[in-house]
Amino acid sequence: MKGIRQLAEHLDISIGTVSRALNGKPDVNDETRRRVLAAAEELGYVANQSGRSLRQGMTNVIGLMLEVSRETIENSDDFFLGVTDGLQSVFSRHKLDLVMLPCPDDEDPHEYLKRMVARRLVDALILSATRRTDRRIELLEKARIPFVALGRSASGGSYTWMDLDFEGVAARGVDRLVAKGHRRIAVAAPSSDINLGYLFVDAYRQALQRHGIAFDPALVIRVKSSEQGGYQAGHELLMIEERPTAIILIHELMAIGLYRRLAEAGIVPGRDLAVVGFREEPRTHFLQPTLTSFRMSLRDLGAQLGETLLATMPAYADHYPQGARNRIWPLELVPGESDAFTLNQKNRA
Repeated sequence: MKGIRQLAEHLDISIGTVSRALNGKPDVNDETRRRVLAAAEELGYVANQSGRSLRQGMTNVIGLMLEVSRETIENSDDFFLGVTDGLQSVFSRHKLDLVMLPCPDDEDPHEYLKRMVARRLVDALILSATRRTDRRIELLEKARIPFVALGRSASGGSYTWMDLDFEGVAARGVDRLVAKGHRRIAVAAPSSDINLGYLFVDAYRQALQRHGIAFDPALVIRVKSSEQGGYQAGHELLMIEERPTAIILIHELMAIGLYRRLAEAGIVPGRDLAVVGFREEPRTHFLQPTLTSFRMSLRDLGAQLGETLLATMPAYADHYPQGARNRIWPLELVPGESDAFTLNQKNRA
């Protein structure tokens, strides 16, 4: 592969002329432009993107920061595969590239992001797994790097975010189960400090209160948001002295682990225990009985997230005049058989 200097020497014209021809500048005549483009293809010329980025002060790269662990890799969590498909569909319109920034679970996410910011690897960022208090938000605001948070945080600032409707999941899940006669309703919430867990549990508590049901902290089972976490939630549920008759799960992989643990105990979802979960992970589609679940289009979520981010960036904001706004993303409830277990007055007694 040849660089621009070798290309200019091969054509016996100046580097400046070659550069202007390659970049489509109007002060280069058509014959010279054709010669330069033909020679570039023949010689395998590749532009030095690092040098161009330094000159322009831009990388044309967007970063998506993820927190990864051995468990998430082994469980093949497909959530972000769908989201990135949507992100790419937006960024490709502007010839922007998307890179993953995977933060190991044994490293402080704030320190990891500080290192990425110092290296100026990207022009803008998407944060995920936002904490109740998230120092990354203040870091990016001070660095004046455009970003969007996939998830809310109690941290201050006027940053832009998108989040799933976890409050709606809790409220609609409780309403549906109460309508079927359940009053001992458990929830499986994240054991980490991720903010969605607080939103979910707060909404669960409020939904119970609406129905005149006392909140029991023992029915909030905190586990990892994974298949193994679902298995652990099932195990802890079975250990509760006054066993719940229903459970709402906050993560799609949890249902797989929960079903496995219940099967070991001879308990059938929909017959002995009502279960409501999420259904974005392909394997949950094959659970029997079918899972009553909340779902959404991950691609559409990713596309909206991408447009929201670009709306915060001066170079692209004109393309997305309505994009830079906070938004709660709705989820659709899809009835299945897993919550068919209905309590009548005799059962409750």
